[in-house]
Amino acid sequence: MQTHAPAPAGLPAWSLFAALIASAGLPIYIHAPKYYVDTYGVSLGSLGIVLALLRLFDVVQDPVLGWLAEVGRRTRALWVALAASIMALSMVGLFAVTPPVAPLLWFALTLTGLFSSFSFLTICFYAEGVAKAAELGPGGHIRLAGWREGGSLLGVSLAAVAPVALAGLTGNPFATFAAAFVALALVATLAMRNNWGRGTPLPPSSPFALFRPALADPLARRLLLIALLNASPVAVTSTLFLFFVESRLAAPGWEGPLLLLVFLSAAASTPGWSTLARRYGAKRTLLAAMTLAIMAFLWTTLLGPGDAIAFAIICAASGAALGADLTLLPAIFARRLSQIGQGGEAAAFGLWSFVSKLALALAAATLLPILDRAGFKPGAVNTETALLTLSLIYAALPCVLKITAITLLARTSVPEPKEGLSP
Repeated sequence: MQTHAPAPAGLPAWSLFAALIASAGLPIYIHAPKYYVDTYGVSLGSLGIVLALLRLFDVVQDPVLGWLAEVGRRTRALWVALAASIMALSMVGLFAVTPPVAPLLWFALTLTGLFSSFSFLTICFYAEGVAKAAELGPGGHIRLAGWREGGSLLGVSLAAVAPVALAGLTGNPFATFAAAFVALALVATLAMRNNWGRGTPLPPSSPFALFRPALADPLARRLLLIALLNASPVAVTSTLFLFFVESRLAAPGWEGPLLLLVFLSAAASTPGWSTLARRYGAKRTLLAAMTLAIMAFLWTTLLGPGDAIAFAIICAASGAALGADLTLLPAIFARRLSQIGQGGEAAAFGLWSFVSKLALALAAATLLPILDRAGFKPGAVNTETALLTLSLIYAALPCVLKITAITLLARTSVPEPKEGLSP
């Protein structure tokens, strides 16, 4: 008879720290541009250029941050505390401080500090999880991933709606949000203070040598490629989500609730995916979730004006599939790094972060110009050709990319050790 062990000491802290990191990610892309347009009159075009340049810089710096996280493993707790402090101060500067310089420059400076510390913390956090999962015994990687990604998705969901929810309670909801973020950063950093620096540090070597354990392993390389392909559909839909809801569905005002539905569905699904992965294997479960995502995308190609309710069902389904992507694929990669046993986990997750953000950068750089050439105009009355192009790119292209990722994963031999059924 199977008994369920209680959560070991430390796992709630991992969930809390995941929520902290996630709160400083996608929600800032949602809130910060509108805040600076409404408060300081900065043009949306200028903000878009700054965000594009920052995203490009973010992609390039991730391998470097992975190297720094690896060489600083012995003092990682100190580096994490410093990065969390920079992230919190940057959040305060972004939302709660009147710009002491030109608002656009202040926007760029504060976001640079925010996103650089966000990337560094993400790399350290996932790299540290390799050793933590080993301590949990059989099934540790999937078990840790469930706690970690559940906290992450809840953090995204709460941060996405917090400024709106606070609007009726305080005169400056964004300043209140920044203050709450500082409190969360303090609590989460203290909760995780004894969870850094596991594993054996690699001897001093060149930056490229730290990436060698992951890049020299055929399965790790294959998983990085799968991560790039699998992140691409999410990058496409994230880039075009607001345009699709406003123009194709003719449902302005639904964007926020629908986006929240995606994240909440992802968060709610993670315990179920983790349980299925322990019972049937991570690869088989992930393939099932990826198939669910394709079914949702295919239905989306048929939608038009007035189909907001149908799209809400699709958001719930695709959000649930996203929960598996975020939980299982990093866990498979982390488990492989543990099997390799040569260290360099932080450098490896620097590469993992690099390929994930590369997908976002490629989507922004290619899809928006294609829509522009098709004559699509946000917020305006568009031709049927322009709207059809939007639907095909938003819904059909992700299917092609997802099918490619499924084919590659299905043809990849992923060892599935017996991990037991305990949560």
